[in-house]
Amino acid sequence: MFMSTESSVTWAQARSWRMGRQLLDPVGSESVAGAVRRLGAVLSMDESLAELAVRTRCATSRPGQLAQDLVEGKVIKAFAFRGSMHYLSPEEGGIYLALRAAGRQWELPSWVEYYRLSPSDWPDFRTAVREALSDGPLTVVELGEVLTRRRAYRHLKPVFDEGAGTLIKPLTWQGDLSLGPTRDGQHTCQRLDTNPRWGGIPDVDEAGPRAIVAYLRTYGPATPDHLHYWLGNGLSARRKRLTTWFTGLGDRLVAVDVEGTPAYVVREDVEALAGALPSDAVRFLPGHDQWVMGPGTKDVHVTPSSLRDRVTRKANPVIVGGVVSGTWARKGDELTVAGLRDRPDCHELVERETARLAGILDRDLHLKLTSSQTAASRGCPG
Repeated sequence: MFMSTESSVTWAQARSWRMGRQLLDPVGSESVAGAVRRLGAVLSMDESLAELAVRTRCATSRPGQLAQDLVEGKVIKAFAFRGSMHYLSPEEGGIYLALRAAGRQWELPSWVEYYRLSPSDWPDFRTAVREALSDGPLTVVELGEVLTRRRAYRHLKPVFDEGAGTLIKPLTWQGDLSLGPTRDGQHTCQRLDTNPRWGGIPDVDEAGPRAIVAYLRTYGPATPDHLHYWLGNGLSARRKRLTTWFTGLGDRLVAVDVEGTPAYVVREDVEALAGALPSDAVRFLPGHDQWVMGPGTKDVHVTPSSLRDRVTRKANPVIVGGVVSGTWARKGDELTVAGLRDRPDCHELVERETARLAGILDRDLHLKLTSSQTAASRGCPG
C-alpha cells in the first residue's frame, strides 16, 4: 500500500486535526445525529456511554436526544463492528453492514446445522421476517411468535424464546431490520426500508472504498494496519479486498510522513492537516469512546501502553491534546479525575471541562484530583 509521502506532520498536529474532525476541539455544531454520522459508528451496548459520546461532541444537545433520534429514524441501531450493537446513520450505515454481510456467516456449516436453515432457505426467511414486521416493531419474542406460526420455522421457537441474538445479526447486516426503541426493557426489531432516510445496502465493492474514505476523513492520518483493524478485525473484511479497494482509490489518497510513520489521508484534507496547530484541549470521554476505539487501544500515540488495560476495560479516559492522560469517574456529585494531579498546566482546563460535563449532565459536580488511577477507573458517567 505504500506510496511516496507528499508532506510531513507531527503526531500532535495529526491528533489536533483528528480532534477537529471528531468534533472534540472545537466542540461541534452538529446535531446528535450528525455526530453519529461523523463518527461512523457509536457503540450502544451501554446507553449512558453512547449518549455521552455524542453529546460531548455537540455544543447544544438535550438529554435523551439520541434515543429520540432512534424513534424518529434519524439514527439506526444494528449489529456492526465486532458483532456488537452500534448506532449508525441511516444514510451511510449501509456501507458498514455491506462489509459485515460479505462474509455470509449464515452459510457456515455450523450455522446451517444449528438453525436448520440452508443458504437457499434464507431468501424466503428474510421475506417472512420483513412481512412479520410490516405492521410495526416487535420484540424478538413477538417476532418469533409470528414466524413460528409457519411450519418451516416452527423449529426456531426455542431460539427466539432465548433471544435469537445471533440469528438476528445477519438480518441487520442485510438490511432487513434494525433494532428499534426498547419496550418494557426489551429491544424491538423494525423494518429498515420504511425509514425514508435509509440509504440501503450498497454492493460490497462500492461500500469498501466508501468505508475507507470515511475512516480516513474522521480517523486519519491512518496506516494500513489501522484500516485492517477497523474494517478487517471490526467487520471481517478480507485483507485482499481491502488492499484492492485501497489501491483503487489511487490519487484520491495521499501519504504523509508522521514523524517517520507513513500514514494516509484523503487528498482534500492534506492542507488542513498540514496547517493544524497542536491542541491542548482537555476532554472527558466515556469508556470505549470512538476516539480510542477508532485507532484501537494498541495505538500508543493515542493510548499510552501504561493506560491501555484500563481503557480496554471501559475506564473513562481523560484526553489532553488527544492523548489519554488519565481517567475519570463520577459517583453522585463527586467527579474524580486521576492522573493529572501532577499536571498543574492542565488544572484550569480540567476545571473548564468539569463545568462542561456538569452542564451536559445537568447537575453540580465537585472536582477531586488524585494521582491514583484506580479510584477513577470506577463509577458511572451518566
